[in-house]
Amino acid sequence: MLKPILLVEDDARDLELTLVALERSQLANEVVIVRDGAQALEYLQREGDYAERPAGNPAVILLDLKLPKVNGLEVLQAVRGSEVLRSIPVVMLTSSQEESDVVRSYSLGVNAYVVKPVEFRQFIAAIADLGMFWAVLNEPPPGSVKSARRLEA
Repeated sequence: MLKPILLVEDDARDLELTLVALERSQLANEVVIVRDGAQALEYLQREGDYAERPAGNPAVILLDLKLPKVNGLEVLQAVRGSEVLRSIPVVMLTSSQEESDVVRSYSLGVNAYVVKPVEFRQFIAAIADLGMFWAVLNEPPPGSVKSARRLEA
């Protein structure tokens, strides 16, 4: 069973482009979409609307920095502060090139910081590469679904 990709994005245009890019990369992973940081935390902690979702963490979190309710840095801080969530790879996917945002993201434990390309083809290629790396090529921590399957083979 493939783990989902959690996409946290509030901008409709960026959301649509990201979904197109992930679709073109032909990943079989389900993409779970949430539109703000509060929803992301509810999903990850299996609370509120997501209390009944199946147990398990996503393969990767693609996280926008500037989000309503709870911003991306606060979501990242909560993820890294949770024993259950801290091993999830988090990619900050943002339009911010502010040095302070980059430094703060890495100091909080982000795995990658990707500035969204403005040009359509570059954006599509960047997202497709991200999805392929984190959902397929990256070796997850021991005990995850992907590792467990490999041990059974």
